[in-house]
Amino acid sequence: MEQITIKANVKASAKKVWELWTNPKRIVKWNTASDKWDTPRAENDLRVGGRFLSRMEAKDNSFGFDFTGTYDEVGPLKRIAYTMEDGRKAEIDFKENQGNTEIITVFDAESQNPIDMQRDGWQAILDNFKHYTENNKS
Repeated sequence: MEQITIKANVKASAKKVWELWTNPKRIVKWNTASDKWDTPRAENDLRVGGRFLSRMEAKDNSFGFDFTGTYDEVGPLKRIAYTMEDGRKAEIDFKENQGNTEIITVFDAESQNPIDMQRDGWQAILDNFKHYTENNKS
């Protein structure tokens, strides 16, 4: 199975990045690949064996799906690893350096969509997170 890597360098502390990345009230604000999509609901039981869910919906109501999985590893402020509902794996590392946090996500590609499309979609969500975090003053 091919793996895809995406990255972003966020101008925020690992503590702030972690809070905005893991809090369901925050996830619904940034978890979208474009302005044509929305995440109206998110749940997050952030512990090994805990489950997460993000409901993703097209704003024109043409399509929607639940992005779900189970946590395999939770290292606060440092690392999250999970298994998606279809058995694919993802790992996210948070590396703070001088007040900035690099986020590196490696995930198993699925077989239904082209690799570039998957990389671009996940990168768009990560870029949206970066924008949300850097512009969030709380």
